[in-house]
Amino acid sequence: MNRRSFLGRAAAAAAVSCLTPRFLLGQENAPPLQAKLTVDEAITLATVPRDFVGLSYESAQLADPAFFAAGNKELIALCRELSHDGVLRIGGGTSAYTVFTTREPAGPPPFDAFGPDTSKNVNVDTPVTPASLRNLRAFLDATNWRCLYGLNIARGPIPRAVEEASYVQRILGPRLIAFQLGNEPDAWRKRFRPATWSYPDYWKEWWAARAAIVKRVPLAKFAGPDTSNKMAYVTGFAADVKEHGLHDVVMLTSHYYAMGPAGAKGMTIDRLLSPDPKLDYLLKTAMAAAHNAGIPYRMSEGNSCWNGGEPGVSNTLASALWVADVMLHFAAAGCVGVNLHGGGYGYYTPIAGNLKNGFVPRPEFFGMELAKRFVGADIELSNLACANDRVRAYAGRKAGVPMLLAINKTDHPVVMQTPMRRASQQWLLSGPSIAAKQGVTLTQSRATAFHDGTLHLAPYSAVLIEE
Repeated sequence: MNRRSFLGRAAAAAAVSCLTPRFLLGQENAPPLQAKLTVDEAITLATVPRDFVGLSYESAQLADPAFFAAGNKELIALCRELSHDGVLRIGGGTSAYTVFTTREPAGPPPFDAFGPDTSKNVNVDTPVTPASLRNLRAFLDATNWRCLYGLNIARGPIPRAVEEASYVQRILGPRLIAFQLGNEPDAWRKRFRPATWSYPDYWKEWWAARAAIVKRVPLAKFAGPDTSNKMAYVTGFAADVKEHGLHDVVMLTSHYYAMGPAGAKGMTIDRLLSPDPKLDYLLKTAMAAAHNAGIPYRMSEGNSCWNGGEPGVSNTLASALWVADVMLHFAAAGCVGVNLHGGGYGYYTPIAGNLKNGFVPRPEFFGMELAKRFVGADIELSNLACANDRVRAYAGRKAGVPMLLAINKTDHPVVMQTPMRRASQQWLLSGPSIAAKQGVTLTQSRATAFHDGTLHLAPYSAVLIEE
């Protein structure tokens, strides 16, 4: 799917979406919220790298060699629509159940598309073969993406991980960024390891696995610790990497979910749209650890609600607004990339589908599309004065052109005073209602929401403007 076809599809709903937000998204007669944005153009917080945008999939998906393959044209087109230089992360909970084998299995694959909604309760060993890896390389070549590749250290013997690493390194070649040794090792306690399991135990195992891999694959690069939420693993890993002078560790990684688990009480749109108090702590801690170790930090897996997403929340316009906000939040902190977890028909997956039925973008996809406009931009220091903390804004400059993303996660219209004097282009993210699963669109047009430095935001919408 190319950009022209995407815009054409979005335009089909544009006439409706541009007229309906005030009446369908929020309170018809609600007084507008007042906001004022100031920008310090002299201070750049971060430059968003070209490979900032990424997706994360379960390792079990490799059991179907036709999924990540050159023949999957529809998925390739959607990935390229998200980014021409993206990052595909292979890992997740099922990485503990993958079994590398050079014997190609007979018969059809066990499934066509494996989603995050099934990874918690389908703990069945699945094969990864050289054919899977060759097709994965062809998929990466077709998308121009690169790969973070997870190895089975939680349950798999190290010699088998070493053999898999040798094939992955040889087949993926320059498309391989680094190996990750195990998924969420901070959650192995009482599952794959004893109750006394802690970071020092993990580092000891990680060190042994790395040594064995490097002996067989001298050019191997590594990223980690790929943890779920325990920041002691992140800070400990970064400190140990620095202490031992490990130049083959090229990235610090961890996960972030705004809430969870799916199905628990309180997993609501209201919570998703509210600021997450733990996010700034996570970012501050991770970025300090990465800076201390002299390596970049990437959020290698995350989404709205862990355990596959919350129906009626993770697959709605609310999730699209959340994605646009959280991706720019990570970028402004200096994070070099965000990989949103998905696959199959998981509620939070940005791209849903399988080879039989085809692939379609979910609401989160359009939030990613909006955030990707900042790829290559310098994010500038800004301050937003507004009585409601669900109104967000990010300012930047790309190729000398000022740009601004404003996000309204409230049911009131917003009138925002900005330092921009004109706007030539506008991208509008909107939908029929905050809970809409269909009809979420990202449309491009001349800037109609902006006049003389004032930006008008409809309830539950986001607007990006460029001078």
